[in-house]
Amino acid sequence: MSVADQPDNAQLSVSEGVLLGHALVARVAASVGVRAFFIKGPVTVLQGLRQPKTSADVDVFADPAGLDVMLQGLQERGWRQRPVDPDTTTFPKHAVTLHHPEWPCCVDVHFRFPGMEAGLAECFEAMWAHTGEFDLAGQTIRVPSPALAILILALHALRSPHLPACRQELAYLAQLVWLQAQAPGILRIAEATGSLAAVRPFLEGLLADPHAVEWPPASMEWRNRLLAREPGSARLVALVQAPWRAKPGLLWRAVFPQPQVFLSGNIYADMSVGGQLMQHWARWARFLRALPQIARDLRAGG
Repeated sequence: MSVADQPDNAQLSVSEGVLLGHALVARVAASVGVRAFFIKGPVTVLQGLRQPKTSADVDVFADPAGLDVMLQGLQERGWRQRPVDPDTTTFPKHAVTLHHPEWPCCVDVHFRFPGMEAGLAECFEAMWAHTGEFDLAGQTIRVPSPALAILILALHALRSPHLPACRQELAYLAQLVWLQAQAPGILRIAEATGSLAAVRPFLEGLLADPHAVEWPPASMEWRNRLLAREPGSARLVALVQAPWRAKPGLLWRAVFPQPQVFLSGNIYADMSVGGQLMQHWARWARFLRALPQIARDLRAGG
């Protein structure tokens, strides 16, 4: 079939969009002069660091100092920020998600990574020092070294260690660390990025002498992430921990969420009065079903 004979409504598949999205975002970053590298995604599969899977979006880590410039560059090409929950206390932000009506995938522009507690600039510089070039979709992009990639993937899986898929990924990564003798390199990057506490359950058993490491306590943000396993649990944890003067506002926002909360999960959500009532009902039904497990998680977490 010639180009002229192809249907006008031909659409990219998700996997095609993700590959081409990497090339596009790399071009944008270079054009606006912002350092950026790609995390997770298809490169980790091609590097043998992850079992085969289809990525649903493009994950790029941008220099925090150039975040606004990077976002502006993407917005000039038709990408728009998805609505987000305005409660950044309950849900600390680590990335900006953008969508495009003509693309089948989103772009997540990261400026921090959960579990990495070092300052934004310090953390980025520590990671940037462990990146290299990789050819993908006809474009040379920047990606993490194997040690940094394993650290990022492990931290991502450690957010939800109760899920079978995350446990499987951690087991796969542990085997790689043993075979490739990556533990010392991962330890150095974890120290530089302030992620020792979060990665400890994964890394401690892979080190020759784990007792030589001064493991810091996990931050409240990380502990809260681990507790927030069920729908509504993050808001309940925030409500319990908040000072009394802040509790009424948190409770009000939990019971009567702003429209952005619904749109953050589905940008095409029905925002008519009836549509919002149905979403309120579904939201409360999910919370009530999860309430017994939330109570057990809170008791276990102290």
